[in-house]
Amino acid sequence: MSQPDAMMARIGEGIALSQGGERDAARGLLTQLWDEIGPDGDPLHRCALAHHLADLQDDVREELAWDLRALEAADSVSEERAQEAGVAGSVRGFYPSLHLNLGEAYRKLGDFDRAREHLAQGRAAAGSLADDGYGNMIKGGLDRLADRLKAPA
Repeated sequence: MSQPDAMMARIGEGIALSQGGERDAARGLLTQLWDEIGPDGDPLHRCALAHHLADLQDDVREELAWDLRALEAADSVSEERAQEAGVAGSVRGFYPSLHLNLGEAYRKLGDFDRAREHLAQGRAAAGSLADDGYGNMIKGGLDRLADRLKAPA
């Protein structure tokens, strides 16, 4: 049995702060952890951190930058590494959410072509999601993004 991943546990603490409404504390902790692992650290850690840090940004351009970091890191996460860290499911399951967030950021910035590209990629990857609460939440988010992209700007 693998050892618990201490950094993932610390990232989880930051996520819990965010979910508890402590946005500034969460951003501070996750930023500190980012500084610790650095831009060349473990791709799984970088993906998780960047994915959650994106949601804590006040400026959509900063949100997009973190979302892009998360996607880049995800491309380097092996299935073996994810399993070793105790990630439920497959690395492929990361992509629908990553593309949803990128699509939404591009939509907010008025770049509807890129938003639609990420929507299409998110939908293409959605088959990797389980038919559970998380999977349904992400699929619903993709549907809502599609609706917002159909509405006049």
